[in-house]
Amino acid sequence: MNSFRHRHAVCSALAVLITVAGCSSADDSVSAAVPSPDAKVTELCQNLDEVLPATVDGESRDDPEPASELTAGWGGVAIILRCGVGRPPKMTDPEVANGQDADAVPGGVNGVDWLMERRGDGVQRFTTANREAYVEVEVADGRDSTGVLIDLAPAVKKAIPEGIAS
Repeated sequence: MNSFRHRHAVCSALAVLITVAGCSSADDSVSAAVPSPDAKVTELCQNLDEVLPATVDGESRDDPEPASELTAGWGGVAIILRCGVGRPPKMTDPEVANGQDADAVPGGVNGVDWLMERRGDGVQRFTTANREAYVEVEVADGRDSTGVLIDLAPAVKKAIPEGIAS
């Protein structure tokens, strides 16, 4: 009977070690804050998630943690998408509209309007404009963002109607 208790204790300890080891492998996982939009925007973002491409600019889909239909990723930290974010303050800045802000530039790619912002860490952040939901895409420093926006444009056009986000 003692050997049964001993085996049970050893098996329980092994189960705990295996569980901890399995959970601790997330050290290399990418995380992204999940937006919390209203129900209408959440539905639009879920529609976007269904039509997002498997690869973007040659990178395979690799979603960040925590798993959500409101976030997506390709190539680890290379490309991170968040749907349902708030309107960026720069979007209503008159200096941006007049082309006087070197760190924020409006533009369009394949029928989708974007506001491009350069963050201090070199990451480029793009946020859709003139759509019923704001979609934010962060592109890692050094990567040419043109291919990213070209690859994402068809999905954005299909899932997020033109209009004004609330």
